[in-house]
Amino acid sequence: MTTQEQLQQWHELAQQFRVDSIRATTVAGSGHPTSSMSPADMMAVLLSKYLCYDFDNPDNPNNDHFILSKGHASPLLYSMYKAAGVITDDELLSLRQFNSRLEGHPTPVLPWVDVATGSLGQGLPIGVGVALAGKYLDQLPYNVWVLLGDSETAEGSVWEAFDHAAHYTLDNLIAIIDVNRLGQRGQTELGWNTRAYANRAKAFGWEAIEIDGHNLTEIDQAFNAALAINDRPTVIIARTKKGKGVSLVEDLGGWHGKALKPDQEKEAIASLGGERQIEIQVKKPETQNQPATTGNAQPLQLPTYEKDAKVATRRAYGDTIKALGAARPDVVVLDAEVSNSTYAEDFAEAYPERYFEMYIAEQQMVAAAVGLQVRNYKPFASTFAAFLSRAYDFVRMAAVSRANIKLVGSHAGVSIGQDGPSQMALEDLAAFRAVWSSTVLYPCDANQTAKLVEQMSDRDGIVYLRTTREKTPIIYSSDFEFPIGGSKTIRSSDQDQAAVIGAGITLHEALKAYERLKNEGIMVRVIDAYSVKPIDVQTLHQAAQDTEGNLVVVEDHWMEGGLGAAVLDAFAGTNSTPADDGSQLQLIKLAVSEMPGSGTPEELLHAAKIDADAIVEAVKTQVRQTIGVSR
Repeated sequence: MTTQEQLQQWHELAQQFRVDSIRATTVAGSGHPTSSMSPADMMAVLLSKYLCYDFDNPDNPNNDHFILSKGHASPLLYSMYKAAGVITDDELLSLRQFNSRLEGHPTPVLPWVDVATGSLGQGLPIGVGVALAGKYLDQLPYNVWVLLGDSETAEGSVWEAFDHAAHYTLDNLIAIIDVNRLGQRGQTELGWNTRAYANRAKAFGWEAIEIDGHNLTEIDQAFNAALAINDRPTVIIARTKKGKGVSLVEDLGGWHGKALKPDQEKEAIASLGGERQIEIQVKKPETQNQPATTGNAQPLQLPTYEKDAKVATRRAYGDTIKALGAARPDVVVLDAEVSNSTYAEDFAEAYPERYFEMYIAEQQMVAAAVGLQVRNYKPFASTFAAFLSRAYDFVRMAAVSRANIKLVGSHAGVSIGQDGPSQMALEDLAAFRAVWSSTVLYPCDANQTAKLVEQMSDRDGIVYLRTTREKTPIIYSSDFEFPIGGSKTIRSSDQDQAAVIGAGITLHEALKAYERLKNEGIMVRVIDAYSVKPIDVQTLHQAAQDTEGNLVVVEDHWMEGGLGAAVLDAFAGTNSTPADDGSQLQLIKLAVSEMPGSGTPEELLHAAKIDADAIVEAVKTQVRQTIGVSR
């Protein structure tokens, strides 16, 4: 094929992408045709010549990865899939319809989509994670291509990605910024100032290439140059026009997220040369290698701890993740520059090739974990629990991506002590419980922590483990099992007048309260609800039945959304489960209600009314009320 023939083929394919984006969105009556039209020329060249991808085998470890960070341009992506021959024209026109795989923003419902996008500023940070896997773990020559919109470069997470990609010299990462000048409500911050984008990227240590995003020759040369660079990541900064090729919408404001009407569609398609049904053969990877092994798996030897010793659960996490590292070559650990507090440093020292320091960039840390699991690794990402809130949107979108990541938050609750409320996670249980299909775990001792961390590695979805700063007594033998979804009833009798439900630090306060109440002739059941989600509904119902509904829940967390809410939900009806008869339920929630300050853990637990003193008083109140009712 001559150069001119090649350019003509790319032009025709790009026009097909534009036409198909218009057709699909007009049928849907909504969507983003103009955002899909501006990068069409670049995607035509990428798909025809540079992307190495076996669409028949999307799990091929040698495949390149393409991430559409500007996820609202999904009509373009779906048009590319049509041209690759993996979806039909009929399916293309099902865009945004109920039960269609072609959702308004792409998700891994489609086997060729690695991650869900649409919350802007996430594609490049996730791309960093995939590129880390390719360069350091898989050690395979695939490339990671990320198409960004210019508007989303205002997101700080994009620059966290620029920073970390350069730090790790990810020469297998190629970003493409579609600089079409127009955002949702007008001109973007930098407009068409591609030099400003280039200067910023270069300051972070990237190779920056400025091009006319509609000049097919320049596009081809830029992609070729990007592949030749072997000591840094590359960003291609392409000046384009939104709605390119249709005078009705080209470079005009007010068209973002708007579909053309049928009469406008007809005129637009005519101006683009009409419908086409081009299908191309996408180049498959030349190499067919397997990922590099990262060591020989050894039998798992979990750490064990002697009863009555005092060990922080964060310490047990560090010990256990190191043990998992020996047994599981697919386990990878990330941390946000607090590894000497989370004890992720133990893994880092033992397995430096599988440890990635994300510094104080929690969004990038979670995004990298999502990228790593794309390549079937088991990422554990840890930091202070309070700071995971910075990355909450990444966690939310990870669930949309059906991602399997493990998050560990230490230093939770007022029990951390003197550091004060800026360091105290008091919202984390509520936040992670609210994530779709998540798992939330809160161990109270080191042996329990070890068993739960082991289970996390193969648990699907978003799995969150809350660890404690303070050393806590070992109350369980190392041979105990703690299945996710279960609980442990550690004190009970036939004369129980109430049940106290705790987890983590408050479980130990509940045990202190038990001894004091027993000395006064009041028997209570103590339940360790280490699995906050899913919670052990059966055990809670049995406790309510056995104690005339007297339940006391105590937690080192705000009143809203945490363990107390999880217990209440166990008695509420759902779409599939009828409500239990909770008419006799007398539940007291002990939780943090006032803004804490600095102090010792003991002082702060007492001030928050979540210590043994508060539990004793709550139980006595319930018992008095029950006696009064029975009389």
